[in-house]
Amino acid sequence: MTCARSHHGTRRQRGAIALKLALALVFIGGLAAFFLLGGPQYLSLDAIKANRDQLLALTNAHYVPALVIAFTVYVVATALSLPGSLLLSLTVGLLFGRWVGSALILLAATLGATLAFLAARYLFAEFARRKLGLDKPDTPGIAARINRGFTDNAFNYLLFLRLVPLFPFWLVNLAPAFTDVSVRTFVTATAIGILPGVFVFANLGQSLGRIESTAQLISPTTIGAFVLLGVFALVPILIRRLRAGRDTDKPASEPGAARSADTRPD
Repeated sequence: MTCARSHHGTRRQRGAIALKLALALVFIGGLAAFFLLGGPQYLSLDAIKANRDQLLALTNAHYVPALVIAFTVYVVATALSLPGSLLLSLTVGLLFGRWVGSALILLAATLGATLAFLAARYLFAEFARRKLGLDKPDTPGIAARINRGFTDNAFNYLLFLRLVPLFPFWLVNLAPAFTDVSVRTFVTATAIGILPGVFVFANLGQSLGRIESTAQLISPTTIGAFVLLGVFALVPILIRRLRAGRDTDKPASEPGAARSADTRPD
């Protein structure tokens, strides 16, 4: 019986290793294919502007297949952390309009981000947590403090990172995988956090023909507005910390006073 269980456990370990290798090969192969096949050349502002009319004509002639293709491309690009998500968002906004485009980007980006998060957690989280000492309770050090703080306030931290456009989207997909953030929290914070940016860029996509550079899209005013939204996401954390600080500063009740209060007649 023991031998059979050991053999079964070994087979499961081998299967897990094989699956991890397969996922890693898919990720590396996807990145390699993107660059070797000239992905950056096709996913550029000049290329999209040059083919604007053809893309619109094809979308109007084959609307549903175009929706499926755009959704699939966006999910794969996000899951593989390929560059060019901003241009993809603009293109989707151009082809499908602000409302349908926003819905498509929101669903595809959330799904792709979740796939990247799950892959990173399955492939690398155990190794990373072991190296950082996060697999042991009450581990000292900055990594452990960040993990505990991130876990205690996961939704608000993730919401802040999603709202503020200063943090790379792919990095925010992968970093939480090494903490104790739940999948549900990740998905919810991602969907809510990217919503303002999704609508803004899908709307801007309709003026893609007049845009000369992506730098025009990210003005200081736009960044400031997103940063302000991100700060609001941190307010609940600050309030909780202030309340916790007040509770620790309160003097403990004297034993005699506590006893007299307990024995006071009704």
